[in-house]
Amino acid sequence: MTGFVTFVSAGPGDPDLLTVKAVRALAAADAVLFDDLSSGPILALAKPGADMVGVGKRAGRASPKQDHVSRLLVDYALTGARVVRLKSGDSGIFGRLEEELTALREAGVPYEIIPGVTAASAAAAAAGIPLTRRQHAQRVQFITAADTTGELPPGLNLGALADPLATTVIYMGKRTFPALAKALIERGLSPDTPALLAEAVSTPEQSLHRTTIAALAERLGEDRSPLPGLIIFGSLAEGTA
Repeated sequence: MTGFVTFVSAGPGDPDLLTVKAVRALAAADAVLFDDLSSGPILALAKPGADMVGVGKRAGRASPKQDHVSRLLVDYALTGARVVRLKSGDSGIFGRLEEELTALREAGVPYEIIPGVTAASAAAAAAGIPLTRRQHAQRVQFITAADTTGELPPGLNLGALADPLATTVIYMGKRTFPALAKALIERGLSPDTPALLAEAVSTPEQSLHRTTIAALAERLGEDRSPLPGLIIFGSLAEGTA
């Protein structure tokens, strides 16, 4: 007896940003395996009586290993349950989706993926800015600035990241941004390049801070809040005061 797994992309935190299909999947699930950043009011949309299992991973906290999460997902599905794997933002962007898909395929468990609003889009909308502009921001690039150890990943394409005609969005990068900004400035990116720090986007704790990459690097080197956040830099990050 094999169940079915639906990967539900929870968006940045506001339940109103869920897709209709995501809401329906939550309402039908026998079990919900959720990340920390996709918890809160979104969990209230789950079917009454569904098993609710927290499997989130946060930097600096004790967290379940990825192979344990994947195994748990398979085990629930093999009982015949309808399972929702609730991931923050869009599940396909820095959400370790592929590892869980591989485990399901190897176990012969069917699945579907429901896309969602990624934090970059939500942050830009909250700040009232686009992510592209004809002739000035012709490319958008998403990167993570933390590897599995929490350090700046080796092998980043600094030339691409220092491109003044790109909008760059950094996920999980508050701790490593000072080092990254230093490297980019050394590559020729102006220290006055506009930057936006967006924290807890779409939640009551939302905070937006417009500055420059040099000033933001200094700020994050001295003090960082525990709120989840991302950084957008490039000409469009300046927005309007």
